[in-house]
Amino acid sequence: MKISNSLKQKLKQQTPRWIVLGIDVLFTIITFFISYFVVWQSDWQKGLDVTFPVFLFTIAFYCLSFTYFKIYRGFVRYTGLVDILKIVQANVIAFTLSQIAFFALRVSYNTPFLQRNFTLLVVHLLLTVTLLVFLRIVYKYLYEFYIQPHARNRNILIYGAGSSGIVTLNSLTTENPRGNHIVAFVDDNKKLHRNRINGVKVISPSKVTQEYINLHHIDEIIISIQNIGAKRLNSIIEKFDDLTIPIKIVPPIEKWINGDLQAKQIKQVNIEDLLIRTPIKLKKDSIKQEVNGKVVLVTGAAGSIGSEIARQLFNYNCKRIILLDQAESDLYDLQQECFHQIGANNLDVEFVIGDIRNPNRVETVFEGFKPDIVFHAAAYKHVPLMEDNPYEAVTTNIKGTKLVADAAARFGVQKFVMVSSDKAVNPTNVMGATKRVAELYVSHLAKKSNSTSFVITRFGNVLGSNGSVIPLFRRQIMNGGPLTVTNTEVTRFFMTIPEACQLVLEAGAMAKGGEIYVFDMGDPIKIYDLAKRMIKLSGLKYPEDIDIKVVGLRPGEKIYEELLANGEDTQPTHNEKILIAHIRESEVDNFDEKIDELISMEKKGSQVEFNLELVKRIKELVAEYISQNSLFTELDDEK
Repeated sequence: MKISNSLKQKLKQQTPRWIVLGIDVLFTIITFFISYFVVWQSDWQKGLDVTFPVFLFTIAFYCLSFTYFKIYRGFVRYTGLVDILKIVQANVIAFTLSQIAFFALRVSYNTPFLQRNFTLLVVHLLLTVTLLVFLRIVYKYLYEFYIQPHARNRNILIYGAGSSGIVTLNSLTTENPRGNHIVAFVDDNKKLHRNRINGVKVISPSKVTQEYINLHHIDEIIISIQNIGAKRLNSIIEKFDDLTIPIKIVPPIEKWINGDLQAKQIKQVNIEDLLIRTPIKLKKDSIKQEVNGKVVLVTGAAGSIGSEIARQLFNYNCKRIILLDQAESDLYDLQQECFHQIGANNLDVEFVIGDIRNPNRVETVFEGFKPDIVFHAAAYKHVPLMEDNPYEAVTTNIKGTKLVADAAARFGVQKFVMVSSDKAVNPTNVMGATKRVAELYVSHLAKKSNSTSFVITRFGNVLGSNGSVIPLFRRQIMNGGPLTVTNTEVTRFFMTIPEACQLVLEAGAMAKGGEIYVFDMGDPIKIYDLAKRMIKLSGLKYPEDIDIKVVGLRPGEKIYEELLANGEDTQPTHNEKILIAHIRESEVDNFDEKIDELISMEKKGSQVEFNLELVKRIKELVAEYISQNSLFTELDDEK
């Protein structure tokens, strides 16, 4: 069957609703006359007078019912069970109203022929429903097989034969019936094996081997299980580790468009999906009580953590939110991203360009905005860069923190929450050591301040943050590899950015002052295994398609990260993800003076000599700071 291109283009366009309604009414009239001649047969001329009023109110009721149920508003080409049920419902209601009117008319038309009109309305109902449904199915068939462009035929396995799997089957076959062929459902439930669901057989995961994939030319596996946790998802993925096939996943039902799953929403499984833990149960009321009606300042607001803290603050009724950062372009991007949300919620948000290392700028911000709460997220955090540029680490992580914390105490800020890092624990690099000095100073200030509560939060790597290993691996995969890891035994803790920031907000809300909160980061993950899993999720094979290259530890890096130093322990809080750490205090005499000396050091001699002297001063403040794989290891030998 050939259809001209011009006709195809017209048929691809959505048919105007008034035309659909008009066609439905026209066929309702036609079925009425067909029903009339079927019921009255040879006596058709005798029944004209008594049937004509029935015809008028019947067509009127059907028009009203079609309009009320809006059966003309759906896309005819995508007619499904819901649309068919609407048609049946609209016709039954119209039939019922017609019968009520019919019996009312018996008072005026009390003749034996009226019993035939009752039968006529029943026949008319059956014919109308059948014809309207049949016409839509025929149009849908013609559209799908002769008008709609078809993609290459894809053979698909759906993992999960439950309700979500059935919805996925219907979505794929409805949107592209010739392009998507569902070979089988895969399910762990042995009772379902060898059965068929909607004509599709159910098989055991053990049957999905490379031979099965090759035999049936499987193009992809789609995991369709609602409320699936990372642990379960990992176990499913591991079953297919030896297969060279892309694995996709159906999003949670709350993300479906208007409650309906669309094929375009089915995405490739990302490594983040495998690392996300059980959702946190937050005490949002405590956060709400803490920040509502308050002026909140976020430093480092354009960074990964600062920007997410800002996004979450937008959900509360803060009096004012001050977003401070020295990165103009990144702060502008955040402003544009949040522009509509800020306007829609009538939020008072100030985007402020400023450097926390500049005492005059810090003074101006605190004096001008008078914040009640400060979330201090500004920091330099890239280990190798800070190892080469220790002066910048000192001025930002130590001097910047000191300036902001001092201003908070001086201007009577109610609460100061510092975002720290697991690299501050038994530091082996400049970045971690400077964060540890900042922790010590904030803890030191907490003991002296009567008006401001100083709090520290400490956690590990966050997924997708600037400089994270996962975006790096993605770029390396796109470039054809190899993926680079520093050591096959390197492990890291991971947490999503929203999760980390939610915990920061809750820890800040529960804090009384002086606490250091550490977050339960779950089990550490081996980076080498992470690299292999990402290659697999990309539909490639290690090492045939993409190899992994071990490049050695970078300056300052350690193999294992820690959340607590030797001799430190924790106590639980109401949130099992948040723990209060009992940490060692600084035993350095004249602590304040030594920090002032450190941040005010002026360059003398060569750059190497200056850096050595700078790091030597840091080591005097942090006794547990032992450099690794770095120029500064010679200082430890001297000590």
